[in-house]
Amino acid sequence: MNFFKRLVLINFLFVSFGANAVLDIKITQGIEQSLPIAIIPFGWSQAANIAPIDISSIVNNDLARSGRFDVMEEQYLPQQPHNFDDINFGDWRKLGMENILIGNLKLDDQGDYDVSFRLIDIYRGIEIASGRQTVKAAHLRRVAHQISDVIFEKLIGIPGAFNTRVAYITVKENNGSKLHTLQIADADGFNAQILLESKEPLLSPSWSPDGKKIAYVSFEGKNSAIYVQDVSTGQRERIAAFPGINSAPDWSPEGSRLAMTLSKDGNTEIYVMNLRNRSLQRLTNHAGIDTEPSWSPDGQKLVFTSDRSGGPQIYEINARGGQPKRISFDGKYNARPEYSPDGKFITLVHAVNGSYRIGILDLANGAINTLTDARLDESPSFAPNGGMIIYATTGVRGAQLAAVSTDGRIHQRLGLQQGDVREPAWGPFLK
Repeated sequence: MNFFKRLVLINFLFVSFGANAVLDIKITQGIEQSLPIAIIPFGWSQAANIAPIDISSIVNNDLARSGRFDVMEEQYLPQQPHNFDDINFGDWRKLGMENILIGNLKLDDQGDYDVSFRLIDIYRGIEIASGRQTVKAAHLRRVAHQISDVIFEKLIGIPGAFNTRVAYITVKENNGSKLHTLQIADADGFNAQILLESKEPLLSPSWSPDGKKIAYVSFEGKNSAIYVQDVSTGQRERIAAFPGINSAPDWSPEGSRLAMTLSKDGNTEIYVMNLRNRSLQRLTNHAGIDTEPSWSPDGQKLVFTSDRSGGPQIYEINARGGQPKRISFDGKYNARPEYSPDGKFITLVHAVNGSYRIGILDLANGAINTLTDARLDESPSFAPNGGMIIYATTGVRGAQLAAVSTDGRIHQRLGLQQGDVREPAWGPFLK
């Protein structure tokens, strides 16, 4: 196999695209029987001034974008209570409303903001969740996402992932050349931040388990190299720049090791680097191409893509080494694997009649459920709660990000106002 084909297998797919600052997230398909909920505008202690942030609006948008809630529009609210005793339960029951959120935002004498909320079950007439915290103005948006997470977990039954971030790569034309950027943003597309700009390609961002660092591939030295960069300080370190291919970094669950693809010994194999002492452990040894490693949640195994059976398929190997076993048998092309947070499933790119779709491999029975229907979908990444998968898709409007629920019922598009974006990686829960 020639070098070009090797790069295709490793997913070195470069597309020219522009970028803007904010991801625009839109629901394209949701659940028909979504849960009705009303988000009441929060009370504000400084009536003469405008609140620094509209918490209820952020919560409203979070829940609506999830595809699982039918959020009542503000103009139809029968009342806007800020306290439990002010709720007219009869009016809400007549409208068939099941739950409402009320809350207050207060400015204290130290210039901090006191945020309190209560989630109310209308039919039972009781509070089912509440919270209160005091924060600086800069943290109010994060508090709003935390409130959304509480509501989601209480009513849906799994943790919410609104208070998380995504990383992605953009490329834009810059005076006749291409400018590549590594960016991160909140899960709702706000607070976009450029971590790195380069005239050479950037690939494969991977979050550390604590969300403080990102590993990625850069070609800035005219050859691939793996870097680790601190998200807050921007400080970075080159950790793998061996002759040949250095690609596909993936953090171990405890954060002390990094799986990667290297060809330094002649063939493309899976290695694990101990980040404390930079020692390398070679896991695979085969004439075929082994690439795209991903750790299991318990750190005991890895999955990877290999063409050792004649075409790209998914294999699993013990993290201590041993003989890999093939785990994908449905179709002639399966690649880019990643374990679900519970370790029961693997998301992957699955070829269907010449198109490349996002699928879910059930590890219990080996069945693959195809979730998307575009021509070219790639780079799937689970949300930390396992409920959604973010991925890159290419269509008539170019390349952009999208997301799909693991049951296939909810679809989102995460586009930039101008141009395209690729290589998404969904970050961990924020502490």
